[in-house]
This record gives sequence, C-alpha cells and structure tokens, in this order.
Amino acid sequence: MDNFSRTVLRPCYGTQEWPDLVRIWRSAVEATHDFLTQEDIDYYERRMATEYLAAVELTVAVVEEDVPIGFAGVAEGKLEMLFVDRVHRGHGAGSALLRRALADIPDLSVDVNEQNPQALGFYRHHGFAVLDRCETDADGRPFPILHLGRRS
Repeated sequence: MDNFSRTVLRPCYGTQEWPDLVRIWRSAVEATHDFLTQEDIDYYERRMATEYLAAVELTVAVVEEDVPIGFAGVAEGKLEMLFVDRVHRGHGAGSALLRRALADIPDLSVDVNEQNPQALGFYRHHGFAVLDRCETDADGRPFPILHLGRRS
C-alpha cells in the first residue's frame, strides 16, 4: 500500500497552514496553467496568500505524518479552488476532495480556466458540464472562464 491510498481529508488548521497550501497551489498551477506567465503566477500567488484562502472553507488532503498534498475551498455553494501538488496528481486526492465537496453541496458549481483542459477533463469525468462562459476571470484579466455544474 502506498501513501496515495492513505489520503485523509481534514479541515485546514488555519493561517499557520496557509504557506503549505500556497506551495501546493503554485506546484499545481505550474503543472497545469501553461498559459500563465511567471508574472501572472506571482500575481495570483500574492492574492492566494492574502485574499483567496481567507474567503473559503478549506478542506486539506494529507498523507502519512499529516503532510498536506492538496486542498479544496468552497464558499456559497461553489467550489472556488481545488489543487493537488504536482507530485501527487493522478492518485485520487483531487477526486476525494471533490467527492467531499459534493457530499456537502450536491448542486456544487465550479469555474475553470478554459485554457486548462486537464481541469475541464477532470470535472467532466465527475459529471460536470459547461453551463456558461466568460471572456475574463473574476479580476477582469484576459483568461476565459467556463462555469460548470452537474448534469441533472
């Protein structure tokens, strides 16, 4: 049995854990968001640490020794973020985090960058479909966003 099969979900311990979550976020973004420049990543990283994490209820995926490998954040019925460290991608942590969010919020919605086909494929695999599209992200930056919801 490997570490990936022993993933446990728990609430975030608070702001003292945020540096680990930001590290996970950056690892995941660098692995999947090849349309972003380093300046873009740095911009969003600053916002992650100062605004985004504070705005959501966080669930953290950990392996042995309580080492965080991924996290999800929900707010007002929406999955605002789900990221898994690049080393741990593809081993079920993301699916476990999504299943937890769906158990808590059955009509969960999520936005994904149109330019991130891996995320779109992940959510489609879990029964989500594109409901709408915006030309820009929530900050008005030129990254088209797909609004997803579950098929009835």
